[in-house]
Amino acid sequence: MARGGSAVAVLSFLLGLPLLSVLVAGEDPYRFFTWNVSYGDIYPLGVKQQGILINGQFPGPQIEAVTNDNLVVNVFNKLNEPFLLSWSGIQQRRNSFEDGVAGTTCPIPPGANFTYILQAKDQIGTYFYFPSLAFHKAAGGFGGIRVLSRPRIPVPFPPPAADYTVLIGDWYKTNHTDLRYMLDSGKALGFPDGLLINGRGWNGYTFTVQPGMTYRFRITNVGLATSLNIRFQGHTIKLVEVEGSHTMQTAYSSLDVHLGQSYSVLLTADQPGFDYSIVVSTRFTTKIISTTAVLHYANSAGKAPGPLPGGPTTQIDWSLNQARSIRWNLTASGPRPNPQGSYHYGQVPTTRTIRLANSAATINGKQRYAVNSVSHVNADTPLKIADYYKIAGVFSVGTISDSPTYGGAYLRTSVMGADYRGYVEIVFENSENEVQSWHIDGYAFWVVGMNGGKWSPASRQIYNLRDGVSRYTVQVYPNAWTAIYMPLDNVGMWNVRSETWARQYLGQQFYLRVWTPSTSWRDEFPIPKNALLCGRAAGRRTRPF
Repeated sequence: MARGGSAVAVLSFLLGLPLLSVLVAGEDPYRFFTWNVSYGDIYPLGVKQQGILINGQFPGPQIEAVTNDNLVVNVFNKLNEPFLLSWSGIQQRRNSFEDGVAGTTCPIPPGANFTYILQAKDQIGTYFYFPSLAFHKAAGGFGGIRVLSRPRIPVPFPPPAADYTVLIGDWYKTNHTDLRYMLDSGKALGFPDGLLINGRGWNGYTFTVQPGMTYRFRITNVGLATSLNIRFQGHTIKLVEVEGSHTMQTAYSSLDVHLGQSYSVLLTADQPGFDYSIVVSTRFTTKIISTTAVLHYANSAGKAPGPLPGGPTTQIDWSLNQARSIRWNLTASGPRPNPQGSYHYGQVPTTRTIRLANSAATINGKQRYAVNSVSHVNADTPLKIADYYKIAGVFSVGTISDSPTYGGAYLRTSVMGADYRGYVEIVFENSENEVQSWHIDGYAFWVVGMNGGKWSPASRQIYNLRDGVSRYTVQVYPNAWTAIYMPLDNVGMWNVRSETWARQYLGQQFYLRVWTPSTSWRDEFPIPKNALLCGRAAGRRTRPF
């Protein structure tokens, strides 16, 4: 981490901004990272695989920052194919060029590097990064991000004795290149081979605690296919934060964590001194698989007596009721000193309703997935870059409708237009028999309702318009719906996607173009001076200064 003129000069050069304008941002700290991305042998389930390592690590290095910190991450791609990192939950305020997905950012060629410039602008909480292209996520390349509150902003619980990251997820023993080939051939991946906790298999990772002390565990499901449940043998956990929002501090015996979701819980080491099991198991699957890590008391007398704690398996109502019990803490400060509940999201009239229905389909004899009948295919040029240079023929706004068509699915580069400063209601409708998990880049949104059956305008009668939690990834249960409210206050090209990674790879995603005719930097930054240019934008200049 560094402060001062040198950091300001680096940021000014990379963004292509005048030095004077960056001096304002120079009041916030800079944290510099150099990451080398390479292949390496890993053995997470006892079988040798080709993994994606960052600085030789699997999972990758932890990022720790404070609200408004500037993160400068120089990524060297030592793989044999293009590579991109995306930053799940980091909102990239006014700067979707840095989002690191196929629709916004050109990939880093093999042997080249790219420097991401991120700012955790007005954010706190638990996030993660991951590789977004070519099914690389199945090989690793992911890691945790913690954004801490500024020292003068109160947090609604005492400082924990330690802050632990817990990356949980399903895993396949097959290399990602073979998994990708299976999907490209129209074949299903099948059931995962196992589960991992921080990249390790059964009892492969240990968290050490001191008796009587309280610890924060930041839990993220970084897997590909499966909702998971986590529980701590002999202990209850207290939920305190969900994806940047402080929550009412409810105690749970176990917690469902759906794909792409993050939670913070507090655990007090108030049991006799033993080694306890942290158990993670699959949800809503016919076959149940599980794994464990070790909660090691510093005064441990050995393995804790008794069986491992059982958890829910296929019970949807149990999970739905738990999800509804998660409430926003209206009196706690967020990244700013004002209470979270001062936003009064439920009192703002919505300007538009968008209904999104997922579906599975066969197109050209191969398995595909769709949103409102459109199965997304990436263009030859990132959409945001094509938009910036006004390159015709790359995409068309309006290629996905606001409501389900229930017709046959078809392939298209799908972009939905939206006006800056709108306030939208989005309803995710799931008529399939598997749970869905949806993420929206560039935003957090309020979860106002979820229920079984079909959504209708009458469903609004059960909306929670007072203390629904604000987050960036939400589940939709089988044959059910979930509704969110979202202010369109961040100009850019934003990925709306399934977190079930095979579905995302095979088309269950689209881009939301939040647009304003204004060209003011107050509304959106210009293209970074160091931006990579590819496709139809190759050979152009980024900025003249």
